[in-house]
Amino acid sequence: MKQVFIILAMSGVMLSCKHKASDETKVLSASELRDSLELAKYKETKAREAAAAQQRVVTTTTTQSAPVAAPKKKGWSSAAKGTAIGAGSGAVLGAIIDKNHRGRGAVIGGVVGGGVGYGVGRKKDKKTGRAQ
Repeated sequence: MKQVFIILAMSGVMLSCKHKASDETKVLSASELRDSLELAKYKETKAREAAAAQQRVVTTTTTQSAPVAAPKKKGWSSAAKGTAIGAGSGAVLGAIIDKNHRGRGAVIGGVVGGGVGYGVGRKKDKKTGRAQ
């Protein structure tokens, strides 16, 4: 029974984090690979043409452009932070509360805490516009 709870807890933690590695490690067929290479070459050619066109245009007016803002750092989403914090604190509290079976209490507390933390973090992500 303990193993079932551990498996459920680990799968809950893994599923609650939105991870895009599966998209990056996708195995492409030969035709998909060829198409993606052709698309990349096409985009590179268009970028070079646009850069060359910009260099050919000569303007005599002087204008100051607005400073370019640095790209926003990605980091952890609030849902991922909430899941990690909730699972950790839930596991600790579960182990403290269930004194006879500390492992079972830690697993149950971790799963429940992770779920609650994910819900709170997801709500915060929706408010800030990070959630899709």
